Amino acid sequence: MQVREWAEREHLNPYTVWKWCREGKMPVPTEHTPTGMWLIHDPKYETAPKPATTGRTVCYARVSSSDQKDDLQRQADRLKAFAVNLGIMDAEVVTEIGSGMNDRRRKLNRLLKDPTVATLIVEHRDRLARMDAGLVESALEASGRRLVIVDDTELDDDLVRDMTEVLISFCARLYGRRSARHRAEQALEAIRDDRV
Repeated sequence: MQVREWAEREHLNPYTVWKWCREGKMPVPTEHTPTGMWLIHDPKYETAPKPATTGRTVCYARVSSSDQKDDLQRQADRLKAFAVNLGIMDAEVVTEIGSGMNDRRRKLNRLLKDPTVATLIVEHRDRLARMDAGLVESALEASGRRLVIVDDTELDDDLVRDMTEVLISFCARLYGRRSARHRAEQALEAIRDDRV
């Protein structure tokens, strides 16, 4: 299981667990994958039956606009390679072009409604949704399914993530959805520059 999931189950801070992994102080076996991810093999959790292993595994790749089709294909290839590294040879790849700010993405909605999809793999949390991706993850877990995020290091601090989501939302309303992320990043950069 991933560091965040294990830390949540053990009521620990994920930063502490990552530090223990790097320093070799974990009380349970760990694995450092070639992609840089830490996996924790806690026998107390791994012996429990996992209902998600009987369904399909789907890699979901998304970009915001059609001029990013090359990026979409590279993202899909990286997800497929990640699934193969996990030992999942029959993972499907679903690609979609659409905004992460709204819920009008037909392919993602179809995947979330399909009970045969046991595992959903995305590259970054914002590829699934710009805001409230945690709610989607919780809903999947409640139905015995799971979400695997390949690179979950974007924004580790909850306050920073929340602030960025609010800024993106406001910028999307003011400047249009395409430039929202760029404008939000500019605003965050200006705040950082003022502090220095």
